[in-house]
Amino acid sequence: MKFAYTILYVANVPKTIEFYKNAFGFKEKFVTGENDYGELISGETTISFANFELANQNLKSGNSFQHSSLDQKAFGIELAFTTENIDEDFQQALNAGATLAESVIEKPWGQKVGYLRDINGFLIEVCTPIKMGK
Repeated sequence: MKFAYTILYVANVPKTIEFYKNAFGFKEKFVTGENDYGELISGETTISFANFELANQNLKSGNSFQHSSLDQKAFGIELAFTTENIDEDFQQALNAGATLAESVIEKPWGQKVGYLRDINGFLIEVCTPIKMGK
C-alpha cells in the first residue's frame, strides 16, 4: 500500500486551489467542470479538495464530518510543506491570505518551523527540511 493523496473538504474548490497556488506556489493539476473536486501538483503526494456536497455524497451512510473554519480551533492534523526559503515562503503565504498561527522559530535540532491556517482554517506547517546528522 502507498499513501497517495489527502483530500480536504472545503466550501469552494476553485477559490481554495487559487489560494494554494498563490500562497505556496503549487500548480493546478485539474478541477472538474462542476468545480466540486480539484488536485494540486505539490511534490510526491497530491493535495486534493472536494466541496462539501461531494463529500456528503461520498458519506451516505449517516457518516458526516466537521467543517473546518477559521472561526473554530484547527483540527488535530496539519499539512506540512518543506522549503529552504522559509522566511520568504512564509511571508508569501501570509500575503496570499493565510492567517498566522505561530511565527517561524528555530527548534533545538536546527529546523525552522512556522504555522499558518489556510483560508478554510486548515493548519499548515511550513518548515525547513530536517538535516540528518545534527
